[in-house]
This record gives sequence, C-alpha cells and structure tokens, in this order.
Amino acid sequence: MLSKEAQRSLTSWEPINCRIITARFQTTHKRIKLQVIQCYAPTNNANEESKDNFYNQLQQILKTRPARDIIVFMGDMNAKVGINNSGYHLVMGKQGIGTMNENGEIFADVCADNNMVIGGTLFPHKPTHKATWVSPDHITENQIDHKCINRKFRRSLLDVPGKRGEDAGSDNHLLTAKIQLKLKRCNNPCDNRVKFNIQLFQDIGTTELYKPPYRTGSKTRAQTVAVHRDYEAANKEVKKSA
Repeated sequence: MLSKEAQRSLTSWEPINCRIITARFQTTHKRIKLQVIQCYAPTNNANEESKDNFYNQLQQILKTRPARDIIVFMGDMNAKVGINNSGYHLVMGKQGIGTMNENGEIFADVCADNNMVIGGTLFPHKPTHKATWVSPDHITENQIDHKCINRKFRRSLLDVPGKRGEDAGSDNHLLTAKIQLKLKRCNNPCDNRVKFNIQLFQDIGTTELYKPPYRTGSKTRAQTVAVHRDYEAANKEVKKSA
C-alpha cells in the first residue's frame, strides 16, 4: 500500500519471487533514487537450502543496486540480532533484544557485506516497542522484523518504532521507520494495474455474447481438468469481456 505521494513517485516495481519484491522511487535529487526491497526470510529452523537460496538472491539484488541510491531493505527476516554488537559495530547498535541466533548472524553478515545498518538496533525504546513478534501464549517476545538502510544515508534514518496497537491480522507487530527524505513526482509514474471497462457489462448484447462460452466451457473443463485451470479460464473470459 502506498500513499498518493509515493504512488506519484513510483518509477518501477518487480516481484522477484514469493519472498522478495522491489520498488524504485524518484527523489528530489535527480541522480538519487530510493530503492526499497521487501523481504520474508525463511525461519531459523528452515533447511539450509532454503536459507542459501534466499540470501543468495538477496545478495545479488543488493549488489546490483547503484551505490549512489538510498537502499532500504526490510521485512520479516526471522532473525534475532541481539544486543551484543561485538564484531558488528558498523552494522548494528546495542538496542536489540535477546541473543543473536543463526539467522541473525547470516543477516548481520549480509548487512556487513553491503554496508547496511540495522535500524531497529540504533534507537532506544521500551522493550515492548522493540519486540516485533509475540508467541501465542504472550510470554516470548522477539525482534525478528527489521528495517535497514545503507550506511551512507544512516543520518537520514530518524527512528524505527514498533506499533503494538495496530491490528495487522498477524502475530507480528507493525514496524515503522522515519526517514528524512523528499520524493519527487515522476513524469511517467509506474502503473501496472489492469483497468477494465465495466460499462460494457451494462450492454445486453455484450453480456449475452460472453455467456455461452463461459458457461459451456466451464462445464466441459470441470470434467477434464483441475480446479485451478477452471479458475484461470474463467478469469481469462472475464478479462476479455471487460
């Protein structure tokens, strides 16, 4: 979801896979873009192959981004980085929670390799505002969601507060970030939405034209193909009629 200002500044976006999506925004500086990478990392108990595939893909994306741009990557990293920043003082502060786990070490190494800073460990907050995940029994709390920015623009990151009162329909709390940044309206904003002319459905002739193939086709396909193919075919017919 984007604000109207962000929508006007969006120049491109790309879903890399089921775990990573990227977006690019125009800023007031003509040579500097805002690159946002949203992630959902495998859990700490996931198999090594899943972790390797995810972090190799993330590493490849980070390496291809121009060094002059503002890079923000964030999301549910399923990584605990803890409060001990020994060996990672350029990557994180001491405002984390608990102890670093295996995913946290991998995550911190990726940040170190790409000159990124873990924002949630830099700013002092109450423990309840640092924790981003709470167990079903409300006993265990962890900081596994993170927002990172490249070290070059560290001073642009003003705060990373958690919002416990927001109902996001998840066991993860909403994590926000305050970044000092001005976006610029793009002359050719990105709009990948498919627009339908729904007024055509008010025409009886058009409605009748598409009724027979939809009904007949659905009945035949239901006997020969899987349910998901029925859905794809029906979806295609609806798009054609619009």
